[in-house]
Amino acid sequence: MSTFNAFWLSKDDEGSQSLTWRESNTEELMDGDVTVAVSHSTINYKDGLALTGSSPVVRRWPMIPGIDFAGTVTTSSDPSFAVGQQVILNGWGVGETHLGGYSQLARVPGGWLVALPPTFTSAQSMAVGTAGYTAMLCVMALEDRGVRPGDGAILVTGASGGVGSVAVSLLSSLGYEVIASTGRVEETDYLTHLGASSVINRSELSEPGRPLGKERWIGAVDSVGSHTLANVLAGTRYGGTVAACGLAQGMDLPGSVAPFILRGVTLAGIDSVMAPAAVRKAAWARLAKDLDLKKLDSVTNTQHISQAPQLASEILAGKVRGRVVLNIES
Repeated sequence: MSTFNAFWLSKDDEGSQSLTWRESNTEELMDGDVTVAVSHSTINYKDGLALTGSSPVVRRWPMIPGIDFAGTVTTSSDPSFAVGQQVILNGWGVGETHLGGYSQLARVPGGWLVALPPTFTSAQSMAVGTAGYTAMLCVMALEDRGVRPGDGAILVTGASGGVGSVAVSLLSSLGYEVIASTGRVEETDYLTHLGASSVINRSELSEPGRPLGKERWIGAVDSVGSHTLANVLAGTRYGGTVAACGLAQGMDLPGSVAPFILRGVTLAGIDSVMAPAAVRKAAWARLAKDLDLKKLDSVTNTQHISQAPQLASEILAGKVRGRVVLNIES
């Protein structure tokens, strides 16, 4: 196709941001050796920040937002990908510095793509999206540092959100005891359905706390940051590991070094955006093997791409449960 439709984010001279769905020409796409007909995308917390302008996520104007996409290769000069092959993309600055996935067409370097595992449909891969892929990276980080089922409970903060929902499901499927932390206690049934053994209110963790607290969990997946992360560390058992991947509460860490030097706790930073290709392939292979697709489908809500602006505000307000797939084909 020589023309396609896409959402474009623009900014005027006063700094006001606008979003428009418009017909576009392939000449507007950026450089890359693979072009993909996009069928699905999703909405993550970072997408919400970009679409609302709540944080300076976008660093190129105008921009097609969307940090994820799945679709079919239409042209390729990369020998790793053939025309007709189904692929997925997460991160690499797409939707930030490189035109993103809220578009019927995308052109990117082939090295940014991962072949769609046969276990997943394109829609299911976007139900996973960056949130689920990040959750898998967190689980792998816990495993790499020797945290095993039977060693103790694993805490998941922001458990009702995208990263948290997939993390709870993955960890429980792997045999871990999971404690889910959420600000929406009405979601207890939802979280126990995913595999949480118990659910605690986020208020237990979100306020300033002590440098060290009672040892409660051997590991954690934290997508919240700030006081929550400090309290998660303070409650981690000797030799435990906390995988930190988000900053929904804030990017500060108002804690102390006590958990690190008195309990030997490890804080593992998780970056999904620039993770090397080998790590990405390993994570997607694990997702294909370990993620319960019935659970994934049960927590997935499919919307048309036109709903992205409304969903952006809702995800920032904590009103989006589980995962949202955006259908771009129809």
